[in-house]
Amino acid sequence: MDLDEGSSSTVNIVQAIPRRTTRHSGQFPFFLAAYYQFTQQNLPACKPVLTPATIVATFLMIGFIFIPVGFVTLRASNSVVEIVDRYDNDCIPEEFKNNKVAFIKDDSLSKNCSRLLKVDKPMKAPIYIYYQLDNYYQNHRRYVKSRSDQQLLHGLGYNDTSSCKPLESSDDLPVVPCGLIAWSMFNDTYKFSRGPSELKVNKKNIAWKSDRNHKFGKDVYPFNFQNGTLTGGGKLDPTIPLSDQEDLIVWMRTAALPSFRKLYGRIEVDLDADDVIVVQLMNNYNTYSFGGKKKLVLSTSSWLGGKNNFLGLANLFVGTFCILISIIFLLLHVKNPR
Repeated sequence: MDLDEGSSSTVNIVQAIPRRTTRHSGQFPFFLAAYYQFTQQNLPACKPVLTPATIVATFLMIGFIFIPVGFVTLRASNSVVEIVDRYDNDCIPEEFKNNKVAFIKDDSLSKNCSRLLKVDKPMKAPIYIYYQLDNYYQNHRRYVKSRSDQQLLHGLGYNDTSSCKPLESSDDLPVVPCGLIAWSMFNDTYKFSRGPSELKVNKKNIAWKSDRNHKFGKDVYPFNFQNGTLTGGGKLDPTIPLSDQEDLIVWMRTAALPSFRKLYGRIEVDLDADDVIVVQLMNNYNTYSFGGKKKLVLSTSSWLGGKNNFLGLANLFVGTFCILISIIFLLLHVKNPR
């Protein structure tokens, strides 16, 4: 009974569709033929048949593509010359080795520290200077939310700083810029010299152009930043607008992982092998309260970017795995053919 009702319904639907004249008499109209092919699932479709030969050839092709790409990317990564120096422990005086927090919080004590870096391989300019922080969770939810993007762009023209708690105001005025991220800005400083000559550090264009032009206001000045009783990290020049405070802009782009590097500047002269670089640094930033680490990194770059072997090793692994799978499938097919 259901079948008959369904059949009659289909006939009624088809009969209800208005007929149009066709180019050839005695044929269904074009739209009616398409309707019939769709309802009867007679539309053309690609139905590939995966034979053992096709599967083996596909895996072999993937392997032959990924392995050379892996070697090329790994070679590009290994061509990057990198110097990494952890200085947070060595820049603590012996009498404060057991109480590092007391040393870093005492403003009356000198934080000057001198480091020697030896260049093992020639380094072509530009040489990028990074500071690296470990065990520092910039991705903590409360930390990430403690900022006001509208205030960074419009300044006191946007007074709603409730998202910046607990560091949103000072003397009944919103702090510019407000929030935990800006308040905890990195404030270690570095000076470099090679022999008697100083190596100048270029700190221009270290932040993203989109951040400078669209996220930080050209008329917003940090007039009351770090002026309260609770001071945090770095200070800002109140005469320079936020769009030109590139150290702040770099710091405000929070990292996703607890170990991260941020760009400090560039050295724009070549360094030769066996050069000794003297670094005069100010060990100001407090990573001792939470067991963090501080490192200074000098690095060149390649067409692929900085030093990172993961991409090359991943390509080699995928290519080798695909070739191994193809060999296994081939042996199984030879042993038990269809």
